[in-house]
Amino acid sequence: MHALQVGLIGDHNDEVVAHRAIPVALDMAAAACGVTVEPIWIPTDQVGDGAALAEFDGLWCVPASPYRSAEGALAAIRVARERHVPFLGTCGGFQHAVIEYARNVLGWADAEHAETASQARRQVIVPLLCTLVEVTDAVRLVEGSRLALAYGAKAIAEGYHCSYGLSPDFREALADGPLRICAVDAAGEVRGIELEDHPFFVATLFQHERGALQGRVPPAVRAFVQVMADTY
Repeated sequence: MHALQVGLIGDHNDEVVAHRAIPVALDMAAAACGVTVEPIWIPTDQVGDGAALAEFDGLWCVPASPYRSAEGALAAIRVARERHVPFLGTCGGFQHAVIEYARNVLGWADAEHAETASQARRQVIVPLLCTLVEVTDAVRLVEGSRLALAYGAKAIAEGYHCSYGLSPDFREALADGPLRICAVDAAGEVRGIELEDHPFFVATLFQHERGALQGRVPPAVRAFVQVMADTY
């Protein structure tokens, strides 16, 4: 059986819980979908222009930023978005998906991340009012979204290890575009986004993959793998 190849965009560190969880989550999701998945780690400083990544069945921009090469991560995300490669982003992957969209779709060439460009004029990723480091919190899913369909629920609880999120200014810019808010917390703060007119482009601030370490098949990962299987 052909193994679906998933490029894991990030700088692997076994001390990062999510990095240990991701291969487990993919194996569990693959078994649930009746396929085989081969995860391949791709360090951000080896992405280059990202062109070769279009050959992967899926791309996942993983947690643990700042990356060695933010530009490498952004190049990989752009390939996934423009070439319609199934894409999943979690935590740092969510943050960089926002930056990539701001720069290359909205035309905000100066869009930056506050963690690595604290003096930048246009920060689309900013410090959270309350950090979400090792916190489990309630999330409300937008009805009809890919995430809501994956979970089969409107309300979930997921874990975070994060201190940065979407800026209010950028949220306003999403109002009429194809990048849609698909998950918010109890206060209405954005916790997930997905792209219309794409086979699968979903990014969450929460790290749902960590559920695999407790023996749970993460619904978003299963949906990601199923799309790869269906489009292979």
